[in-house]
Amino acid sequence: MSSRVAVIGGGSWGTTVAHLAAHNEPTVLWCRDPKTVAAVNEHHANPRYLDGFELHPLLRATTNMEQAVAEAEVVVMGVPSSAFRAVMEKAAPHLPPWVPVVSLTKGLEMGTRLRMTEIINQVAPAHPAGILTGPNLAKEILAGHAATSVIAMADDTVATALQRVLTTDLFRVYTNDDVIGCELGGTLKNVIALASGMVDGLGAGDNTRAAVITRGLAEMGRLGTAMGGRADTLAGLAGMGDLLATCMSPQSRNRHVGEQLGRGRKAKEVVAEMDQVAEGVFASGVVVELAAEHGVEMPISAEVHAVVRGRRTAAEASTVLMGRQSRPEPEAARASRFRRLWPEKAESKGSRLRRVWQFARRSPR
Repeated sequence: MSSRVAVIGGGSWGTTVAHLAAHNEPTVLWCRDPKTVAAVNEHHANPRYLDGFELHPLLRATTNMEQAVAEAEVVVMGVPSSAFRAVMEKAAPHLPPWVPVVSLTKGLEMGTRLRMTEIINQVAPAHPAGILTGPNLAKEILAGHAATSVIAMADDTVATALQRVLTTDLFRVYTNDDVIGCELGGTLKNVIALASGMVDGLGAGDNTRAAVITRGLAEMGRLGTAMGGRADTLAGLAGMGDLLATCMSPQSRNRHVGEQLGRGRKAKEVVAEMDQVAEGVFASGVVVELAAEHGVEMPISAEVHAVVRGRRTAAEASTVLMGRQSRPEPEAARASRFRRLWPEKAESKGSRLRRVWQFARRSPR
């Protein structure tokens, strides 16, 4: 595919993806802020979000949506989940036929609980929808450090073409047809990153952080597969890889918010002083709702949401989690025990998991 690329959203990651695409194809960056547009066009920079980093000299920016997308052969959406639908609706009337639309957003729409590709399918149903996701910290990539990512599309031909558009010498892109798993991995890890930040803010050590990350990955796997994603996807770059980077890096917005919560601050005041969005703050409630709907136990996510809403402190949430009843770690071990005890009731995956967790909660160890 010989593509003209339009990236919608001039934040740190949208700008970085536009910079990467500009190595391979003519690329335009759409921004709301005229000052950012001027900085990109005149100085090859985005000082608001990426101060000190130089962008590709051929990258151009505009505030005109029609100008940005009317001749595009690939459209990349890099806006927060809260604004995604409105911006997509603004872009949709100007999209050329059949142009693929790729989301960079790692969140869920509040109210509808939809993933971003589902919003794309609603607003622009004739356009293939996908996601670019993985352990990608914008400033590290612009600094020239090697990184990997995943482009997830249902159509492997489209995914392979987009792979070539976005790959550079130091940015390696894999393909995956599990859009649900990739999209949920990017969303769920933000909630676990809040928990990782909280334990850092509480002054805990590496043992505690490792426990949060590992058990958090188990939660991601439970909900991700219950909603139609694959376990191998959630164990890969879009799941575990992204989780590690977001939980450990001081550049992570979600980890930063969690750390401040661990120090006793309120979520609203931390978010208010940030220039970019920490998606996990908004996703935590939706994740808890989805977990209940699918009969999935997610204790870390539930406690994160309680802290974000101000119902608990981070210290209280930690006490609750450490006081939970002990049980076997492998999910298969719990399911196997249940099948031995009640084989006649193991009729479906959903009911089996719900009954296993009910049994585990009341059974002494």
